[in-house]
Amino acid sequence: MSYFDIIKHLKREEPSGLYLLYGSEDFLITDTLQRIVGKVLRQEEMEFNLSRLDMKETPVEIAVEEAYTFPFMGSRRVVILKEAWFFTGSRVNWKTEHDLKKLEAYIQNPAPETVFIAVVPSEKVDERKKITKLIKKHGKVMEGKPFEERELLGWMDEKSKEYGVEIEKEAKEQLLALTASDLMMITSELNKLAVYSGEGGTITKQAVDDLVARSLEQNIFALVDGVVKGRIDVAWRIFDDLLKQKEEPIKILSLLARQFRILYQVKQLSQQGYSQKQMAGQLKLHPYAVKLAAQQAGRFDDRHLLGLLDDLADTDYRIKTGQLDKVLAVELFLSRQKKRA
Repeated sequence: MSYFDIIKHLKREEPSGLYLLYGSEDFLITDTLQRIVGKVLRQEEMEFNLSRLDMKETPVEIAVEEAYTFPFMGSRRVVILKEAWFFTGSRVNWKTEHDLKKLEAYIQNPAPETVFIAVVPSEKVDERKKITKLIKKHGKVMEGKPFEERELLGWMDEKSKEYGVEIEKEAKEQLLALTASDLMMITSELNKLAVYSGEGGTITKQAVDDLVARSLEQNIFALVDGVVKGRIDVAWRIFDDLLKQKEEPIKILSLLARQFRILYQVKQLSQQGYSQKQMAGQLKLHPYAVKLAAQQAGRFDDRHLLGLLDDLADTDYRIKTGQLDKVLAVELFLSRQKKRA
């Protein structure tokens, strides 16, 4: 099941007795976990009927015993198995032994009053393992993986509705750019923007610009964007702002080189026929970040990008060998881009 499938399931019906949550997107796993627990238990029931057990330190048979324990002062209980790596093929330094036969038996005969949730902080589970096959047969399995752009924009719409507001398309795109598509940051900023907009209001691009702070990485992206579009005045202003924030010029230079290197890599992979999704996997970037990089890279030819990378490497060398003052060196780099624009 996808994240969206499991959210629909939780809205339409009572939680299942068995869940396996895994994937590379921690936020989605945590969010799903909270939604399941919140639907099963009231706040006052959690002290007695919610058990969180770390499988690196606790035998799985203890978790099974907890699951068979009758709820105290409530109708249901929740047992969460954290770090349940035995669903994968990974080698783990366990501090305890696990009797997986007990887990297999439980999955086939779960306690009707218990919601049993195994959480695996791994991109993949081992589909060949008996326990994985069993939980897929008898329970619900969710893979928490990064959203495609369309899913991400839809998720932001749904999240905004939960906060009682709407959000403009341009505001969504700007928020994605400023948060590097980090779901936890987006959630936090949407909450703040919703309070600012008021119940029934609309989050605008202007509100995003006014209220959402740029991270260093996003300032670098905007600086590069200024260079890409020939707006060196904008790039210069951002550099000046970063200096006022006590950011080190050498660090800024390093991040500039990283961003231009990404543009070059995206351009090369695109020429080789890679899709944006494939590029994201290859470069370990979010698909939306790849989309933005592809838009920037389209304004350069290969020779220009390689020239920029050589220029940045030479600037770094001249700073570190004492040939140039570090602030002046970055300013000279930006000045050269003005001549090229």
